[in-house]
Amino acid sequence: MTTASRWITYSLAMLAAVAVAALPLDADGLPFTVGEKLTFAVRYEFVKAGEATMEVREKVECGNGGECFRLVSTARSTMPFSLFFEVEDVVESYMDAEELYSWRYEKHLKEGNHRASEIVVFDQDRHTATYPNGTVIEVPERVQDVLSSLYYIRTIELEVGKSIFMDNHADEKNYPLEVKVLRIEKVKVPAGTYECFVLEPILKASGIFQHKGRLTVWLSTDPSHIPVMMKSKANVTITPAPMRAGPSRAFVPGRDVVSAATSLENPKLMLFTHRHTCTSDR
Repeated sequence: MTTASRWITYSLAMLAAVAVAALPLDADGLPFTVGEKLTFAVRYEFVKAGEATMEVREKVECGNGGECFRLVSTARSTMPFSLFFEVEDVVESYMDAEELYSWRYEKHLKEGNHRASEIVVFDQDRHTATYPNGTVIEVPERVQDVLSSLYYIRTIELEVGKSIFMDNHADEKNYPLEVKVLRIEKVKVPAGTYECFVLEPILKASGIFQHKGRLTVWLSTDPSHIPVMMKSKANVTITPAPMRAGPSRAFVPGRDVVSAATSLENPKLMLFTHRHTCTSDR
């Protein structure tokens, strides 16, 4: 078992960028809509480690009778990296299609020997977060989860030198999230060269934004604010481990609380790839 501090890079894949480049805004003026799928190549230093996707899969009913975007992010390691550290992560968020806050968050992480599952149902009217074990926690108004936060940021007019602040909830705790807009720069990825806002999200939580070091995100400066690249400097523990698949279940966000089995084979949280990719069909 070895521990190292390395850069993990998620860069826009060629296929995704070609599909995304000419997409119009959603009819409601949003920079994303059902059918958008972002696909990223993940590199650990100079080695290809895996692939990741971020997808607006469908619209479903919310607990309040409205509609939610079902946001799904996946991360999977690829050979030969899987021989040393195998990853199979799925994270889902149910984001209100009008108010743009979260009604439900679910994650199932398999990273090396580490296994973690979590389901949180938000009641945005009563300002609570409910867990399958019966735990109910008071949350701020318009609270986000770690996946819906990224999509919410895409809807905001960004300005260099200014920060975006929002309330976030994960792991039975409330976190203030600050996103710093550092600068504008051109970045070259396999899909091409893009002018991007360079952002630094600051949040200590497991899942999409979880990291032991600095995370930097490049969003395109066009109205779609497509995530072009993500880079994280993190301490990574690498341990060979077999992977096991888990069951899935349908639900109505904001209404159902579904129990989820959680097995922690290794008490250490071993972050590796949350890879993100850009592809889109509208």
